[in-house]
Formats: sequence, structure tokens, C-alpha cells
Amino acid sequence: MLTTIKKATENFCIHQIRESHSVSEGFSKKRTLIAYIDIDAEDATKHRVYIASDEAFMQRISYLFLEEEKSNEETLIDMTLETANLIIGSAKVIAEKLAKNSYTIGTPHFIKIGIFDLEHDSAQTITINEDEITIAIKELHD
Repeated sequence: MLTTIKKATENFCIHQIRESHSVSEGFSKKRTLIAYIDIDAEDATKHRVYIASDEAFMQRISYLFLEEEKSNEETLIDMTLETANLIIGSAKVIAEKLAKNSYTIGTPHFIKIGIFDLEHDSAQTITINEDEITIAIKELHD
């Protein structure tokens, strides 16, 4: 599942942001805007996908979509939620096309602005210049 989400995030960087990027294991140590979306997979597992981006990464997206050079905190939070929706929605389509454990997605929720200290099973960080976005996933157990 992380594979399709990582692919969707890379596609977002290539096709929306149009900048070269690098991918590394682990999560950002920076202060980040953190949101999540819950996923119900076809194999009956449930996961929480976290999107944690530093302010500079989210400001980059805000400029791209809203042409705002300096967005306020509320706008950056809205852009975090929208980015989560775009990336996870794209990953859902990729999984369906590959016929690999399709899933449904929930509504994005904003958690906080701060250091990413949430329990997760795996995480990858995508960096554009010095701007970072972390995608982390945690399997949920009832």
C-alpha cells in the first residue's frame, strides 16, 4: 500500500510541482503540518495514512494552487488537507489500475503543527530542494 501512495506522491511532485525530488526512508525531523486519511482496504485491513509537510513545502503548494506568496496558517492547514486528499485519492486510482488491494478513503483530518511523533509502521520522506513531505502509514487494529 505504501508503494502506491509513494508513487502517487512522486507523481504529484513530477506533474503538479514540476520539480526534481529525492526519496528517503524515515520521517522529517522538522516542524510539520500533519493530517491523516483513514483507508479501508479490500483485504479487510484498515490503515491511517499521515501526510506531514514542513511549512516551506506546503507554501510551495499554496503558491502553485492559489498564487499566494505568503499564506497564513489557516490556508496552509487547508492546503495540507487538500494535498492529503489529492495524493491518497491518486494512490487509490493507482491501486485500482494495478488490481492491488483496492481501498476506499475517508475524509482528511488535520492533527497539529509540530514534530511528527505519531506511531507508524513505515514512512518515507520526499524532498524538493530543502522542503520535505513525509508519508507515513499505520495499520489500525479494532
